[in-house]
Order: sequence, then C-alpha cells, then structure tokens
Amino acid sequence: MARYGAQFGPDITFLGVAPCDWANPETYADADVMILGAPFDGGTTNRPGTRFGPQYIRQSCYLTPNGSRPSLALRVDALRDLKVYDAGDVMMYSGDAERSVRDLQHAVYTVTAAGAIPLILGGDHTIAWPDHTGVARQHGFGKVSMIHFDAHADTGDIHLGSLVGHGTPMRRLIESGALRGDRFLQLGLRGYWPDEEVFAWQAERGITSFFMHDVRDLGIREVTTRALAHVGEGPVYVTVDVDVLDPAFAPGTGTPEPGGMTSLDLLWAVREIAATVELVGADVVEVLPTAIGSADITALVAERVVREILTGLAFRTSPARTATA
Repeated sequence: MARYGAQFGPDITFLGVAPCDWANPETYADADVMILGAPFDGGTTNRPGTRFGPQYIRQSCYLTPNGSRPSLALRVDALRDLKVYDAGDVMMYSGDAERSVRDLQHAVYTVTAAGAIPLILGGDHTIAWPDHTGVARQHGFGKVSMIHFDAHADTGDIHLGSLVGHGTPMRRLIESGALRGDRFLQLGLRGYWPDEEVFAWQAERGITSFFMHDVRDLGIREVTTRALAHVGEGPVYVTVDVDVLDPAFAPGTGTPEPGGMTSLDLLWAVREIAATVELVGADVVEVLPTAIGSADITALVAERVVREILTGLAFRTSPARTATA
C-alpha cells in the first residue's frame, strides 16, 4: 500500500516532519512517535465537522514547517530529539462507523507493533475506542491505563440508537476488557451529562473522576499529581477532548461546555504527564474547525497539546530533565 496522505486538503505533515506510510513499517523503522490522522465524525451527536480536525491541526502553526520546535521552558526540541513521522490519515467513512473503527484499530496496532508511539489527531471521540484498543493489543488488554481529559464522561451505553459514538467509547473499552475501570481516570468533568445511572456504572467499576470543581479547588498541579499517583507504573494512554477547555479557549468543538480549563493549565498538565509516565499512545479529539469563524483558536491549542505531549516525551529521556520547567 502506498502512502494515502490526507483525506481532506493538501498532504502536509505535522510541523514538517518526515512523511511515511503506516501500512509499511519499513518506512518508519526508526520512529519514536507516529502522527496519524483519524478524520471521523460519524459518532457526533451535536455539531459535525471534526473530520476536518486533523488537517487544521497540522496547518495551524504560524512558524515555518521545518521539523523543529525547541521548547523555551524545557530546552528540548522534540521534533529533533525524537524520531517523529506523520503517516497522514487513515481513510475513514463517517457513514460506516463499524468499518472506520475497525480500520483505525488495525492502523494503530500496526504502528504500535512496529515500536512507535501513536499520536492520533481526531476526529470525534469515538476514535478513542479503536485507538486504545490498538495499543492494548500490543501491550496487553487491561494493562494500559488511561488519563482522560474531557468535559464529559463518555461512558454512556447507547447514544441515538447506536453503541458506537463519541459519548460511548470508554464504556466500549471497559466492556471489551481493553481498559480496566480501576486504571481509568477522568479529569475535567462538568455540566449536565451523564446521569446518575451512568455514574453508578462507573463507581461499580472503580473509575476515578476529577470534576472541574476539583480542579478549581485543588489546582491543576495537585490534581495532576493525584492522577499520576493513581495510574502508577506501567503503560499509560492519554486522550484529550478539547472540550475539556472552556469555550473561550476552544470555541470550535461539537459539544462546548462553559466553565472549563484554561489552555495554560491543560498544556502544562499534558506535558507533565508525558514527561512522567510510560506513555504508549495519545489522541487529541473533537476539533471542529468549520463550526465558527474563530475555530482556528481551537486548532491552534490542539496543535499545542500535541506539541507539549511530544515535548514531555523528549524531556523524559533528556539530560535537560534536571532543568526547572
């Protein structure tokens, strides 16, 4: 199979890193991290359009796409210190959710089995199900913890008559055995969904949740410290729904919920997590660049989330780790 490239728009890579073909591991044999687009919004229950998220995330940076981004805070350049490739998008069909999640899981597993860390650009949050499952197929079902940044729990059972959707991926993961409830931590929940029945289901499975009032009262550093203590040692997957941010910072998303995090807090938290845990995969989802005129704000902060995850990864193995962030 030849490189497919981008499903929507020109075939550009994330910040100018080298392209490759996810289906041909020989093209990224030395990769540390693989950027992979998942342009799927067939699981959306409100505003559609996140299929365009990967393309906008890739093109949102104002600097030259030269494959270099030194961090002023940590004095590492993740794109140079790590071998980062961009495989383009997995071809996905918003009218065929079953096929899309199956194909994405295969792509993520292929990348993980080749020894690279997959970093997936969404797409709606449905993709977290095949993303984490693809990683768990390599590292072991039930062995990969998850830290989940989101305004919503995404542990619903059936949404709009379907088991597959952006409000259900975490339940599908836990029901399948890919993710254990006691190794799953949610951060940033708020608003008016889900109901008590869903939270009772979560409690029965040992799921830990930090709400936005916890972030407000404890502060992002304390909440992140507790999250890291909860997942402990072993492989960790991080999933970031941009609606964890207040709509002032991420207006372009399908289900915005006022009262969320600041960009500053989220960027620090994902970098700290990536610098601390054994990160084996991550995704950034629910960027809706076509929603409103200021939606480029959302793509910009999502691109920075990806970049801070990469910076944390580079810092974790760098001599600069002794520096003060």
